[in-house]
Amino acid sequence: MRANPILAGAYALFFVSPAAALEVAVISDLNGSYGSTDYQAHVSDAVAAIVELEPDLVLVTGDMVAGQRTPVLAPDEVRAMWSAFHAAVTDPFAAAGIPVAVTPGNHDASAYEQFVAERAIYAQEWRERKPDVTFVADEDYPFFYAFDVEGVRFVSLDVTTVGPLSSGQMAELGSALDGAGDARIAFSHLPLWEFAQGRETEIIGDRDLAEAFGSLGVDLHLSGHHHSFYPGASEGIAYVSQACLGASPRRLVGATDRGPRGFTLLDIDVKTGDIFIDFRAAPDFATEFDITTLPPRIDGFKGSLIRVDLAELPSVHLETRE
Repeated sequence: MRANPILAGAYALFFVSPAAALEVAVISDLNGSYGSTDYQAHVSDAVAAIVELEPDLVLVTGDMVAGQRTPVLAPDEVRAMWSAFHAAVTDPFAAAGIPVAVTPGNHDASAYEQFVAERAIYAQEWRERKPDVTFVADEDYPFFYAFDVEGVRFVSLDVTTVGPLSSGQMAELGSALDGAGDARIAFSHLPLWEFAQGRETEIIGDRDLAEAFGSLGVDLHLSGHHHSFYPGASEGIAYVSQACLGASPRRLVGATDRGPRGFTLLDIDVKTGDIFIDFRAAPDFATEFDITTLPPRIDGFKGSLIRVDLAELPSVHLETRE
Protein backbone atom coordinates (compact mmCIF):
# COMPACT_ATOMS: atom_id res chain seq x y z
CA MET A 1 0.00 0.00 0.00
CA ARG A 2 1.35 3.40 -1.01
CA ALA A 3 0.28 6.77 0.34
CA ASN A 4 1.25 10.09 -1.18
CA PRO A 5 0.53 13.21 0.86
CA ILE A 6 -0.92 16.15 -1.07
CA LEU A 7 -0.55 19.27 1.01
CA ALA A 8 -3.97 20.83 1.57
CA GLY A 9 -3.87 23.78 3.94
CA ALA A 10 -4.03 22.60 7.56
CA TYR A 11 -4.53 18.97 6.65
CA ALA A 12 -3.27 16.50 4.07
CA LEU A 13 -5.14 14.70 1.35
CA PHE A 14 -3.77 11.20 1.04
CA PHE A 15 -4.00 9.03 -2.01
CA VAL A 16 -4.22 5.51 -0.61
CA SER A 17 -3.78 2.65 -3.01
CA PRO A 18 -5.83 -0.41 -2.25
CA ALA A 19 -4.26 -3.79 -1.71
CA ALA A 20 -5.75 -5.24 -4.93
CA ALA A 21 -5.03 -2.29 -7.18
CA LEU A 22 -4.93 -1.73 -10.89
CA GLU A 23 -2.62 1.24 -11.44
CA VAL A 24 -3.21 3.50 -14.43
CA ALA A 25 -1.27 6.59 -15.54
CA VAL A 26 -3.03 9.19 -17.70
CA ILE A 27 -1.10 11.59 -19.92
CA SER A 28 -2.32 14.17 -22.40
CA ASP A 29 -1.49 16.98 -24.81
CA LEU A 30 2.19 16.28 -25.28
CA ASN A 31 2.62 18.11 -28.60
CA GLY A 32 4.47 21.32 -29.33
CA SER A 33 4.06 23.77 -32.22
CA TYR A 34 2.52 22.75 -35.56
CA GLY A 35 4.63 20.16 -37.34
CA SER A 36 7.14 19.90 -34.50
CA THR A 37 9.14 16.71 -34.03
CA ASP A 38 10.66 17.95 -30.78
CA TYR A 39 9.28 17.13 -27.32
CA GLN A 40 9.96 19.19 -24.24
CA ALA A 41 12.01 17.75 -21.39
CA HIS A 42 8.79 17.57 -19.33
CA VAL A 43 7.63 14.78 -21.66
CA SER A 44 10.68 12.56 -21.30
CA ASP A 45 10.85 13.28 -17.56
CA ALA A 46 7.20 12.30 -17.12
CA VAL A 47 7.68 9.12 -19.16
CA ALA A 48 10.68 8.18 -17.01
CA ALA A 49 8.70 8.86 -13.82
CA ILE A 50 5.82 6.70 -15.03
CA VAL A 51 8.15 3.86 -16.01
CA GLU A 52 9.59 4.03 -12.51
CA LEU A 53 6.09 3.70 -11.05
CA GLU A 54 5.41 0.57 -13.13
CA PRO A 55 1.67 1.09 -13.74
CA ASP A 56 -0.42 -1.63 -15.37
CA LEU A 57 -1.63 0.70 -18.13
CA VAL A 58 -1.04 4.13 -19.65
CA LEU A 59 -3.96 6.05 -21.16
CA VAL A 60 -3.33 8.96 -23.54
CA THR A 61 -6.20 11.42 -23.95
CA GLY A 62 -5.07 12.81 -27.29
CA ASP A 63 -2.85 15.41 -28.91
CA MET A 64 0.30 13.36 -29.18
CA VAL A 65 1.47 15.10 -32.35
CA ALA A 66 0.96 18.60 -33.72
CA GLY A 67 -1.17 18.29 -36.83
CA GLN A 68 -4.42 20.04 -37.83
CA ARG A 69 -2.62 22.90 -39.53
CA THR A 70 -3.86 24.83 -42.56
CA PRO A 71 -2.35 24.45 -45.11
CA VAL A 72 -2.23 20.80 -44.16
CA LEU A 73 1.05 19.07 -43.43
CA ALA A 74 2.44 16.66 -46.00
CA PRO A 75 2.15 12.92 -45.18
CA ASP A 76 5.91 12.60 -44.66
CA GLU A 77 5.80 15.48 -42.16
CA VAL A 78 2.98 13.80 -40.25
CA ARG A 79 4.82 10.47 -40.19
CA ALA A 80 7.97 12.21 -38.95
CA MET A 81 5.97 13.59 -36.02
CA TRP A 82 4.69 10.13 -35.17
CA SER A 83 8.19 8.68 -35.35
CA ALA A 84 9.34 11.31 -32.88
CA PHE A 85 6.41 10.61 -30.57
CA HIS A 86 7.02 6.89 -30.55
CA ALA A 87 10.71 7.42 -29.80
CA ALA A 88 9.91 9.77 -26.91
CA VAL A 89 6.85 8.04 -25.46
CA THR A 90 5.57 4.81 -27.00
CA ASP A 91 8.89 2.96 -27.23
CA PRO A 92 10.00 3.54 -23.62
CA PHE A 93 6.65 2.24 -22.37
CA ALA A 94 6.84 -0.76 -24.70
CA ALA A 95 10.38 -1.51 -23.48
CA ALA A 96 9.05 -1.46 -19.91
CA GLY A 97 6.18 -3.78 -20.80
CA ILE A 98 3.49 -1.17 -20.11
CA PRO A 99 0.53 -1.22 -22.55
CA VAL A 100 -0.58 2.13 -23.99
CA ALA A 101 -4.19 2.86 -24.96
CA VAL A 102 -4.84 6.08 -26.87
CA THR A 103 -7.79 8.15 -27.95
CA PRO A 104 -7.63 10.57 -30.89
CA GLY A 105 -7.04 14.28 -30.37
CA ASN A 106 -7.85 17.13 -32.71
CA HIS A 107 -4.15 17.55 -33.55
CA ASP A 108 -3.76 13.79 -34.14
CA ALA A 109 -6.84 12.72 -36.06
CA SER A 110 -9.28 15.57 -36.52
CA ALA A 111 -12.59 14.42 -37.98
CA TYR A 112 -12.94 17.60 -39.99
CA GLU A 113 -12.84 16.74 -43.69
CA GLN A 114 -9.62 18.56 -44.61
CA PHE A 115 -7.63 16.41 -42.18
CA VAL A 116 -8.73 13.00 -43.47
CA ALA A 117 -5.15 12.08 -44.42
CA GLU A 118 -3.87 12.81 -40.90
CA ARG A 119 -6.69 10.70 -39.48
CA ALA A 120 -5.74 7.80 -41.75
CA ILE A 121 -2.10 7.99 -40.63
CA TYR A 122 -3.17 8.03 -36.97
CA ALA A 123 -5.16 4.85 -37.59
CA GLN A 124 -2.23 3.12 -39.24
CA GLU A 125 0.25 4.16 -36.55
CA TRP A 126 -1.86 2.72 -33.74
CA ARG A 127 -3.19 -0.37 -35.49
CA GLU A 128 0.44 -1.42 -35.65
CA ARG A 129 0.71 -0.84 -31.88
CA LYS A 130 -2.46 -2.39 -30.51
CA PRO A 131 -2.12 -2.84 -26.73
CA ASP A 132 -2.16 -6.24 -25.08
CA VAL A 133 -5.51 -5.92 -23.32
CA THR A 134 -8.81 -7.81 -23.50
CA PHE A 135 -10.87 -6.05 -26.16
CA VAL A 136 -14.65 -6.19 -26.01
CA ALA A 137 -15.20 -3.85 -28.99
CA ASP A 138 -12.40 -3.10 -31.43
CA GLU A 139 -13.99 -2.81 -34.86
CA ASP A 140 -13.18 0.92 -34.94
CA TYR A 141 -9.90 0.81 -33.02
CA PRO A 142 -8.04 3.16 -32.45
CA PHE A 143 -11.01 5.56 -32.46
CA PHE A 144 -14.03 4.20 -30.58
CA TYR A 145 -13.22 0.97 -28.76
CA ALA A 146 -13.57 -0.77 -25.40
CA PHE A 147 -11.45 -3.16 -23.39
CA ASP A 148 -11.04 -4.74 -19.97
CA VAL A 149 -8.02 -4.88 -17.69
CA GLU A 150 -8.48 -6.86 -14.46
CA GLY A 151 -12.24 -6.54 -14.83
CA VAL A 152 -12.18 -2.75 -15.24
CA ARG A 153 -13.94 -1.54 -18.40
CA PHE A 154 -12.34 1.29 -20.40
CA VAL A 155 -14.06 2.97 -23.36
CA SER A 156 -12.34 5.31 -25.80
CA LEU A 157 -14.72 7.87 -27.29
CA ASP A 158 -13.87 9.36 -30.69
CA VAL A 159 -14.25 13.08 -29.90
CA THR A 160 -12.10 15.46 -31.94
CA THR A 161 -14.81 17.96 -32.92
CA VAL A 162 -17.02 20.23 -30.82
CA GLY A 163 -20.55 19.13 -30.03
CA PRO A 164 -22.62 16.08 -29.11
CA LEU A 165 -21.71 12.52 -29.95
CA SER A 166 -23.41 11.03 -32.98
CA SER A 167 -26.39 8.77 -32.37
CA GLY A 168 -24.29 5.88 -33.66
CA GLN A 169 -21.53 6.45 -31.14
CA MET A 170 -24.06 6.85 -28.33
CA ALA A 171 -25.49 3.45 -29.23
CA GLU A 172 -21.99 1.96 -29.37
CA LEU A 173 -21.29 3.33 -25.89
CA GLY A 174 -24.24 1.46 -24.47
CA SER A 175 -23.18 -1.77 -26.15
CA ALA A 176 -19.55 -1.34 -25.08
CA LEU A 177 -20.57 -1.09 -21.41
CA ASP A 178 -22.89 -4.08 -21.49
CA GLY A 179 -21.66 -6.68 -19.04
CA ALA A 180 -18.97 -4.42 -17.58
CA GLY A 181 -17.77 -4.85 -14.00
CA ASP A 182 -18.02 -2.43 -11.11
CA ALA A 183 -15.48 0.13 -12.41
CA ARG A 184 -16.33 1.86 -15.70
CA ILE A 185 -14.10 4.55 -17.19
CA ALA A 186 -14.63 6.52 -20.40
CA PHE A 187 -11.88 8.63 -21.94
CA SER A 188 -11.80 11.11 -24.80
CA HIS A 189 -9.91 14.15 -25.98
CA LEU A 190 -12.57 16.85 -25.73
CA PRO A 191 -14.24 17.08 -22.32
CA LEU A 192 -17.95 16.97 -21.66
CA TRP A 193 -17.62 19.98 -19.33
CA GLU A 194 -15.93 23.37 -19.44
CA PHE A 195 -12.63 23.43 -17.55
CA ALA A 196 -10.20 26.03 -18.95
CA GLN A 197 -10.41 29.71 -19.73
CA GLY A 198 -10.50 30.37 -23.46
CA ARG A 199 -11.80 26.89 -24.22
CA GLU A 200 -15.25 27.12 -22.66
CA THR A 201 -16.92 26.41 -26.02
CA GLU A 202 -14.54 23.60 -27.02
CA ILE A 203 -16.48 20.84 -25.29
CA ILE A 204 -18.92 18.04 -25.99
CA GLY A 205 -21.54 19.88 -23.94
CA ASP A 206 -24.09 17.11 -24.42
CA ARG A 207 -26.79 16.68 -21.76
CA ASP A 208 -27.76 13.35 -23.30
CA LEU A 209 -24.22 12.03 -22.84
CA ALA A 210 -24.19 13.17 -19.21
CA GLU A 211 -27.46 11.30 -18.67
CA ALA A 212 -26.10 8.25 -20.48
CA PHE A 213 -23.03 8.18 -18.26
CA GLY A 214 -25.35 8.04 -15.28
CA SER A 215 -27.69 5.39 -16.63
CA LEU A 216 -24.81 3.23 -17.90
CA GLY A 217 -22.94 3.32 -14.60
CA VAL A 218 -19.89 5.26 -15.78
CA ASP A 219 -17.81 6.20 -12.75
CA LEU A 220 -15.21 8.46 -14.34
CA HIS A 221 -14.68 10.40 -17.55
CA LEU A 222 -11.10 11.41 -18.39
CA SER A 223 -10.41 14.14 -20.94
CA GLY A 224 -7.67 16.30 -22.40
CA HIS A 225 -7.63 19.43 -24.59
CA HIS A 226 -8.07 21.97 -21.79
CA HIS A 227 -4.46 21.69 -20.56
CA SER A 228 -5.20 21.96 -16.85
CA PHE A 229 -5.79 19.38 -14.12
CA TYR A 230 -9.13 19.43 -12.37
CA PRO A 231 -10.96 16.59 -10.60
CA GLY A 232 -14.64 17.51 -10.56
CA ALA A 233 -17.92 15.73 -9.95
CA SER A 234 -21.54 16.07 -11.00
CA GLU A 235 -24.51 13.81 -10.27
CA GLY A 236 -22.34 11.04 -8.87
CA ILE A 237 -19.86 10.92 -11.76
CA ALA A 238 -16.26 12.15 -11.67
CA TYR A 239 -14.83 14.20 -14.54
CA VAL A 240 -11.07 14.68 -14.56
CA SER A 241 -9.43 17.14 -16.93
CA GLN A 242 -5.79 16.33 -17.62
CA ALA A 243 -2.87 18.68 -17.35
CA CYS A 244 -0.75 18.98 -20.47
CA LEU A 245 2.82 17.75 -20.74
CA GLY A 246 3.56 19.77 -23.87
CA ALA A 247 2.99 23.41 -24.73
CA SER A 248 0.61 25.95 -23.22
CA PRO A 249 -0.69 25.08 -19.75
CA ARG A 250 -3.97 26.95 -19.17
CA ARG A 251 -5.93 28.62 -16.39
CA LEU A 252 -8.98 26.88 -15.04
CA VAL A 253 -12.26 28.76 -15.13
CA GLY A 254 -12.24 30.84 -11.95
CA ALA A 255 -8.47 30.58 -11.41
CA THR A 256 -5.79 33.24 -11.76
CA ASP A 257 -2.71 31.07 -12.32
CA ARG A 258 -1.92 28.57 -15.04
CA GLY A 259 -2.07 24.97 -13.95
CA PRO A 260 1.11 22.90 -13.66
CA ARG A 261 2.17 20.32 -16.20
CA GLY A 262 1.72 16.82 -14.90
CA PHE A 263 -0.06 13.51 -15.17
CA THR A 264 -2.90 11.76 -13.36
CA LEU A 265 -2.60 8.45 -11.53
CA LEU A 266 -5.51 6.14 -10.84
CA ASP A 267 -5.47 3.24 -8.43
CA ILE A 268 -8.52 1.06 -8.85
CA ASP A 269 -9.57 -1.52 -6.30
CA VAL A 270 -10.50 -4.40 -8.58
CA LYS A 271 -12.50 -6.06 -5.79
CA THR A 272 -14.77 -3.12 -4.96
CA GLY A 273 -14.49 -0.91 -8.07
CA ASP A 274 -13.37 2.08 -6.00
CA ILE A 275 -11.16 4.54 -7.91
CA PHE A 276 -8.53 6.68 -6.16
CA ILE A 277 -7.11 9.76 -7.88
CA ASP A 278 -3.61 11.22 -7.59
CA PHE A 279 -1.80 13.95 -9.52
CA ARG A 280 1.94 14.28 -10.13
CA ALA A 281 3.22 17.74 -11.05
CA ALA A 282 6.31 18.89 -12.93
CA PRO A 283 9.20 19.38 -12.69
CA ASP A 284 9.99 16.21 -10.74
CA PHE A 285 6.52 14.60 -10.89
CA ALA A 286 6.72 13.89 -7.17
CA THR A 287 5.89 17.41 -5.99
CA GLU A 288 3.23 17.84 -3.31
CA PHE A 289 0.22 19.46 -4.92
CA ASP A 290 -2.15 21.69 -2.98
CA ILE A 291 -5.53 20.72 -4.35
CA THR A 292 -7.22 23.49 -2.34
CA THR A 293 -5.67 26.02 -4.75
CA LEU A 294 -8.08 24.70 -7.40
CA PRO A 295 -11.52 26.33 -7.62
CA PRO A 296 -14.03 24.58 -5.34
CA ARG A 297 -16.47 24.50 -8.24
CA ILE A 298 -16.61 25.22 -11.95
CA ASP A 299 -19.93 26.40 -13.39
CA GLY A 300 -20.77 24.86 -16.73
CA PHE A 301 -23.35 23.83 -19.28
CA LYS A 302 -25.20 21.51 -16.88
CA GLY A 303 -24.79 23.24 -13.54
CA SER A 304 -21.60 22.99 -11.51
CA LEU A 305 -18.71 20.60 -11.20
CA ILE A 306 -17.76 20.24 -7.54
CA ARG A 307 -14.12 19.55 -6.68
CA VAL A 308 -13.88 15.83 -5.90
CA ASP A 309 -12.65 16.27 -2.33
CA LEU A 310 -15.76 18.35 -1.62
CA ALA A 311 -18.19 16.01 -3.36
CA GLU A 312 -19.73 12.84 -2.06
CA LEU A 313 -19.05 10.23 -4.70
CA PRO A 314 -19.93 6.55 -4.32
CA SER A 315 -16.78 5.14 -5.94
CA VAL A 316 -14.25 7.89 -6.80
CA HIS A 317 -12.12 9.29 -4.00
CA LEU A 318 -9.42 11.54 -2.70
CA GLU A 319 -8.83 10.18 0.78
CA THR A 320 -8.54 12.69 3.65
CA ARG A 321 -6.39 12.11 6.72
CA GLU A 322 -5.56 14.45 9.60
